[in-house]
Amino acid sequence: MSQKQIYYSDKYDDEKFEYRHVMLPKDIAKRVPKTHLMSETEWRNLGVQQSQGWIHYMIHQPGTLSDSPTSCFSVVLFLQPDLRQSARENTHREEDKRVAGDG
Repeated sequence: MSQKQIYYSDKYDDEKFEYRHVMLPKDIAKRVPKTHLMSETEWRNLGVQQSQGWIHYMIHQPGTLSDSPTSCFSVVLFLQPDLRQSARENTHREEDKRVAGDG
């Protein structure tokens, strides 16, 4: 992993959200605001590229062990509602409406 490039994790999920973490090289990470979580415009202005709808929810500063491969990165964490779960819930609601209307 180059210390000059932004690294994007694969997406992972739970019942409600999809998640991904983005590792920012120190030269970019120093521009991350320390007083608030970033808006989509702010993280895009840093060069983070991902689809719309991701929400910045946390920053993790890895340890500073000199032999750690992540010691020169800051990790910015994002989440978005799991659209697959929302679609399943909408399908169940529609089915419930149809069943209720048939009775």
